[in-house]
Amino acid sequence: MSLKFCNSTENIRGGVNCPSKLHLSAPLPFVGQKRMFARRFIDIIKQYPAGTVFVDLFGGSGLLSHITKYHHPRARVIYNDFDNYRRRIANIPRTNALLQSIRPIASEFPRNKLITGVARDRIIDVITREERDYGYVDYITLSASLLFSMKYRTSLEALRKEGFYNRIRQTDYPICSDYLSGLEIVSCDYMELFEHYKDTPGVVFLVDPPYLFTEAGTYSESWRLADYLDVLTVLAGHNFIYFTSDKSSIIELCEWMGRHQSMGSPFERCLRADFNASMNFNAHYTDIMLFTPPQ
Repeated sequence: MSLKFCNSTENIRGGVNCPSKLHLSAPLPFVGQKRMFARRFIDIIKQYPAGTVFVDLFGGSGLLSHITKYHHPRARVIYNDFDNYRRRIANIPRTNALLQSIRPIASEFPRNKLITGVARDRIIDVITREERDYGYVDYITLSASLLFSMKYRTSLEALRKEGFYNRIRQTDYPICSDYLSGLEIVSCDYMELFEHYKDTPGVVFLVDPPYLFTEAGTYSESWRLADYLDVLTVLAGHNFIYFTSDKSSIIELCEWMGRHQSMGSPFERCLRADFNASMNFNAHYTDIMLFTPPQ
């Protein structure tokens, strides 16, 4: 499969195409977005020279690519939008209208309380009509207003099986027309993208795969242990910024590899930054960012 580049939105700042406003979190909900790491990521990304080519292998919400382009407006930043986040961005007006239709129904119940009976049926009817008449519903964003504990669902069938709660966002999502400005957008397997750019001078790979042993239900493909190990093969010999968590055993595995000289660890030359995070009141973990020192 050949790489297919999409045109990003364009905003002119300082004579180049780039975002006019810096976002420190993704404009729409996304599992695993790096908002907690945003400022530390900025500190690192600003140290790379102007001619660097940044390749975001697991683009996700586009937050890392967006931040990179904002601080390196003249750099090439390639964003792998494998999960079609750009479609969600384009449909923010429709999503806002859908939430506006659901909001008065949900308000019949106290905030954060279970929505039951006829009201629940009415909400399902509103969503069903939206999908039938318009052909698209951003179920991940909708999940954030109806479900608890980051329990995102991606279809009406899956959503029907869940209890609904009055967690409806009270204001519209802002229209972010230039959030992806200046990015070179592709949608392909990360390894194909890596092969395309691995020999590019000055390339830096942004590597944020779905975390091992954590919820990856909103991603377009399921991930096995072998898939996570395959990701490590792109790190050797390249500059990169890699994300994982203490819920994963990847770092422990690589330390074991490092003790066996025939294998070695891809993280031997890395610096590390940690951030304590939580999914809810009783589920906590540590996000980890490993990066090769900018030259």
